[in-house]
Amino acid sequence: MIHIPVLKKQILEYLDPKPNENFIDCTIGAGGHSIDILSKNKPNGKVLGIEIDEKIYQILKQKFGFTDRLILINDSYTNLKNIVLKTNFYPVNGIIVDLGMSSWHIEKSKRGFSFLKDEPLDMRYTDKNNLTAEKILNEYPEKEIVKILKEYGEERFSEKIAKKIVEEREKKPIKSTFQLIEIIRKAIRRNYHNKRIHFATRTFQALRIAVNDELNNLRKLLPQALEILSLNGRLIVISFHSLEDRIVKNFFKENYKKTLDIIIKKPIKADYEEIKNNPRSRSAKLRAAIKISNKI
Repeated sequence: MIHIPVLKKQILEYLDPKPNENFIDCTIGAGGHSIDILSKNKPNGKVLGIEIDEKIYQILKQKFGFTDRLILINDSYTNLKNIVLKTNFYPVNGIIVDLGMSSWHIEKSKRGFSFLKDEPLDMRYTDKNNLTAEKILNEYPEKEIVKILKEYGEERFSEKIAKKIVEEREKKPIKSTFQLIEIIRKAIRRNYHNKRIHFATRTFQALRIAVNDELNNLRKLLPQALEILSLNGRLIVISFHSLEDRIVKNFFKENYKKTLDIIIKKPIKADYEEIKNNPRSRSAKLRAAIKISNKI
């Protein structure tokens, strides 16, 4: 699978990169959005690209080693302020955060992100993280698993699935994605038939969010992004599920008129043509704001 960046046209429209301006791509991934920005902010504009995954970072270094306008950093965007200080990357005219999982993680990482492949239940974006999905499934108390599935996956059968997980792990450790899918199947039986999304989707989402602490990381990022943005700098966030979108929406609302002006009142979604060419764009929501004051 080739990674296709979502909402490319809309990002360029709302980010509005101009010659010699500087931008930060907090989740550079395959580099699609950054390439577009670099085509607009030449001759001297730069992009600071942050990538948490060590392997993707190495791929990016090989791919983009030739350009002096792209600064690549292997770190978490939760350290945004420190990264900007260390690299002396000022001024910052715009920041983009694409919270979607990269196709590389699904197709090539072999870390159990996809329920379509039989892989180890890892789900980490970085080896520096000691928590894996396998650890949660085999060691966490049933109540904690219920909480994860309910809060992060909005899974209505969270109690049934957690109960079955605890039952099955007493027989043998839960180590693979297909093993987990079979447990979910047994737990909800008839309830998963004829559903629009795969019956394991919400459980996999919940585990991935828990392993990588995604929601808390987003909460840590947004205030830093706002602080380092220059006046009239733009902040663009693309989320892929309601939990992320709610955090972004509330953050924009809390800072509206005080520090931020919300460029678009309702989130932008992919049109029919983009969804047809790139099905993963179906759930993408883009929110955009502009910094109007330095009062934090």
